[in-house]
Amino acid sequence: MKIDSFTVLAEQPADDSAIEALHEISFGPGRFARAASLLREGVPHDPALSFVAKSGEQMIGSVRLTPIRIGGKPAILLGPLVVVPDWKGRGAGKSLMRTSIAAAKEAGHSVILLVGDEPYYGPFGFQRLKPYQVTLPAPADPARILVCPLTDDALEGLGGSAERAA
Repeated sequence: MKIDSFTVLAEQPADDSAIEALHEISFGPGRFARAASLLREGVPHDPALSFVAKSGEQMIGSVRLTPIRIGGKPAILLGPLVVVPDWKGRGAGKSLMRTSIAAAKEAGHSVILLVGDEPYYGPFGFQRLKPYQVTLPAPADPARILVCPLTDDALEGLGGSAERAA
């Protein structure tokens, strides 16, 4: 029997080049034109809310959270979430998700936004909004714009343009 062993750790500055390599492998050069990427452009991710998964010294996954605003209200953008192909389906992505969501909630954030597939992200508490309730800086399928409320009132009045945090 094979047991997968990995650890989720806070992202460190020294992890940056390995994370960028994971992004390149997973998303390719077209990643910079995606709506979520444009929303993150020029805004540093929050290192207190960004995590890596490692198996020994090998970087096997990463998730980053970046401050944004939705209709003028503070929010946080999750992504990219990336796991190396050999480790997909072995729990690293789910562990990164649970860790980042818990950290965002503990830090006092009220809502997390991401662009992704509801079947994967739904079990973590992400849900669709009404089409075009939240718009992004580039076209995105409204069915893939998901939010995770971290407080009871997080979705009240939520809507408008998602923008970079100032």
